[in-house]
Amino acid sequence: MLLLGLIMVSASLGYVIARACSLFANYTAAWQVVAEAVSTHLPPSAQLGLQYARSDAFCFPRLIMLSPRNTSFELEKQYAPSRWSHRMDKEVVIEAHVRAVTEGTRRAQATMQTLLHVPYGGSDGEKLDIYLPTDPSGAFPLVLYIHGGYWQFLSKEVSGFIAPPLVTQGIAVVAVGYDVVPKGHLDVMVAQVRRSVAFIVQQYSKISGVYLCGHSAGAHLAAMVLSTDWEEYGVTPDIKGAFLVSGVYDLEPIMHTSVNNLLHMSREVAWRNSPVLGVTAATPARKACEVLIAVAQHDSPEFHRQSQEYFQALRSAGWRVSLLDIADTDHFDVIEKLSQGGYILTQVILNMISRA
Repeated sequence: MLLLGLIMVSASLGYVIARACSLFANYTAAWQVVAEAVSTHLPPSAQLGLQYARSDAFCFPRLIMLSPRNTSFELEKQYAPSRWSHRMDKEVVIEAHVRAVTEGTRRAQATMQTLLHVPYGGSDGEKLDIYLPTDPSGAFPLVLYIHGGYWQFLSKEVSGFIAPPLVTQGIAVVAVGYDVVPKGHLDVMVAQVRRSVAFIVQQYSKISGVYLCGHSAGAHLAAMVLSTDWEEYGVTPDIKGAFLVSGVYDLEPIMHTSVNNLLHMSREVAWRNSPVLGVTAATPARKACEVLIAVAQHDSPEFHRQSQEYFQALRSAGWRVSLLDIADTDHFDVIEKLSQGGYILTQVILNMISRA
């Protein structure tokens, strides 16, 4: 009881300090002194973790209680999506997911007009699979799909499953390949996906609008595209919408999980590539882009928190953004079901495109 009381008092004190210091973000040195002094008086089970989250727009301290919620064990669980499935156990659900997207892609390629392995850069991973509408001679919208897999597995070769219900409505679908680890590095992946967007708009001048769609790690990469300075790429893509499904938008917690064993992500890399830290005020062009952040009902609480916080950050910056919690889905079938025309997320995508 005594220990519990100390933890609760420590948490309350830490919260007060965090709130006070967030009002004076420029005084980060003073904050560090205070926080470190407080930490020395906390029990080992309730030590304070201190990070600085930086972007061009702001700098603020974040205080993390390492007990009991944010222990390494708990973070590992929170960022292991297969543990939260309500349909299958953690090993079976991953196998079923790979099987579903693989078979769905085979069906799509067997019935649709495709251009496969189109290079958009010099790396082996920098290739696109393009699924074209029946009549590609006129103007058409284009959905650019970025696969998940925790930046470590899956590929464009199993990403065509979303194409059928979109292509039949006159929408082109492009599955983006990028170099996952160990060949790729997070900075490289972000740059590759941005280059893929630049390439596709240069190749297809009749595109009536670009729509980004990403799942899990792919949602992270799609969100990074939203913060791109396109002058560097010599294009101004007409990005009219983004569908971000069960994504990760703050990478700092990932550093403390086994996911980072292969990523080797430093804190600087995590900050630089965290979409929630790079949100900029919506320009007129960006206000024209409608963002949907979707999360599965049976995603973990951390995935829900990540989606909520990114939603709030975009809304505060003036973006047109909505948040959708998709009932009776987990981290895997929330995206698998995009192969179905009647699925709620498929319908939302089609409706958004038809309104543009």
